[in-house]
Amino acid sequence: MKTKTTFFCQNCGTQFPKWVGRCTSCGEWNTVVEEIVQKEEKRNWKQASTVKKVAKALKIHEITASQEDRINTNNGELNRVLGGGLVKGSVVLLGGEPGIGKSTLLLQIALMMKNKVLYVSGEESQSQIKLRAERLQGIQHECLILTETNTQNIFKIIEESEPDIVVIDSIQTLYTDYIDASPGSISQIRETAAELIKFAKETNTPVVLIGHITKEGTIAGPKILEHMVDVVLQFEGDRNHTYRILRAQKNRFGSTSELGIYEMLNSGLREVSNPSEILISEKDSDLTGTAISATLEGMRPLMIEVQALVSSAVYGTPQRSATGYNIKRLNMLLAVLEKRAGFRLGAKDVFLNIAGGLNVEDPAIDLAVVCAILSSNEDISIPQNFCFAAEVGLAGEIRAVNKIEQRIVEAEKLGFEKIIVSRFNKIPSKNHAIQIIKVSKIEEVVQHLF
Repeated sequence: MKTKTTFFCQNCGTQFPKWVGRCTSCGEWNTVVEEIVQKEEKRNWKQASTVKKVAKALKIHEITASQEDRINTNNGELNRVLGGGLVKGSVVLLGGEPGIGKSTLLLQIALMMKNKVLYVSGEESQSQIKLRAERLQGIQHECLILTETNTQNIFKIIEESEPDIVVIDSIQTLYTDYIDASPGSISQIRETAAELIKFAKETNTPVVLIGHITKEGTIAGPKILEHMVDVVLQFEGDRNHTYRILRAQKNRFGSTSELGIYEMLNSGLREVSNPSEILISEKDSDLTGTAISATLEGMRPLMIEVQALVSSAVYGTPQRSATGYNIKRLNMLLAVLEKRAGFRLGAKDVFLNIAGGLNVEDPAIDLAVVCAILSSNEDISIPQNFCFAAEVGLAGEIRAVNKIEQRIVEAEKLGFEKIIVSRFNKIPSKNHAIQIIKVSKIEEVVQHLF
């Protein structure tokens, strides 16, 4: 079989007939590399009838919908993010920064599960993995450890051992004999992933892949890898914080808005069942510039602390900085305060931080952001028993948010006495221990608090 070479962009996977300095697709410089690819026999779609099994087109009412079989991972947070457990025959891709705990998480789950798991590592030796397993205090006799990077050899071991789940650490270290290119290259990642996906679908065995990420934070290799798999999970966090967040970027079998929270300890990752406690910092006295918001991540209500600092601008142009919150949204809220509430913030520096290292996109946090900014500006602290759940509109109106009942229940559970919500929220007439204050304009909020 004649081999040929072609050129691929290492950043986005676009193919070129010859070398170019800049990729025309993603605009990156010096990312196009030469790779040897096997010349494939091009099959015309009309020749599809020569294939043994021909798929039949069915009307939608003729299709029988079956409930997916799920495997319990014995890890509540991972089960929640996946939508109830690992679906049989699914392929899950887990990405994250180096050293964040991807291998630790999957090894811990492999040791906790009652099913037979084959853990394939191309990065560590069997003795290194044994040492880590002892540290995680979970030796499970059904867990098989294999150090191999050739997919053909891996499939031989799979045939012999017949595992229920296969974990690959990592997809970038694998290579197949059918392609003459180095491991980690675009064509090798695409080919090895395709082989594993074919294996998963034909044998109904779930496969979990670990993927490296680039310096931009995207999963390394071609973007097609994320399209091919069923679930893409992102494991994120700050090396300086002990908390790690697991979120689904794509999920064919569940919601992508769910969130799992872990704490990194010496003995592995601990599931955080009540994240509100870690997201509200303990403080002795009343501090200015902090407000508590009732937010939602998927179906999970969280109470998070918003911190703001407003100070006079030393330089000509005032600084605007936000950590864990959209900077454009912050600028919009500052304009609303200036125009609708009459606060002169145009010549002041404003810094905003969401405590606990979370990144929040829920619009219900708006009112807490506004109140934290006003508290810092006026140097008056907000009472500790107050919390907020409302969106702020451009006219200075307080808008209703979804699932308000869950937010109120969570605030009540954590001991808050008053929650400020929009007047337009329909709250079921249930007797809550917490006092619900309904407002319609930003001026009313200012009167209540300051």
